[in-house]
Amino acid sequence: MAPPACAPPPRRQDQGPPSLRLTLPARFPHHVPVAAFLKSPAFIIIGSQLLFSISDLMGRRAMSAHGFTLASFFTWWFLIYTVIRQIAVFGQLYIYSTMELGRTVALFGAGSIIVGNILGFMLLGEKLTVPVYVGVSLAICAFLALALLPAGAAK
Repeated sequence: MAPPACAPPPRRQDQGPPSLRLTLPARFPHHVPVAAFLKSPAFIIIGSQLLFSISDLMGRRAMSAHGFTLASFFTWWFLIYTVIRQIAVFGQLYIYSTMELGRTVALFGAGSIIVGNILGFMLLGEKLTVPVYVGVSLAICAFLALALLPAGAAK
């Protein structure tokens, strides 16, 4: 049903007197720009690690079913496995080109531990010992510190 002809058109948030205008951050102070998050090193590292881990799970399942033979490498699963890993390598190379090497390697290592343990617990039903979970928790803390704390000044 169309609005009556005498009704004024709906007002956009950027119209009207300045005192009535609400910008997005004013209405939603907790709002994080999605584009900035998608370009953040933490997102790219976790995304790359997820892709590596997904391909690892594929390889684990396929190799268990078909065995480690030459014929196993000339199948569809191996092509998909290779493409997924290549996309993950693009993310990894992007991070290597934009951050310090030591910090990057530590982030990828901690990210690998985190993603591997989460997928192992959720998908494979793996249960680990308390000391291992303490170690994983320390890896999570290390990842957060490296990802969120500002980098040191370059000399």
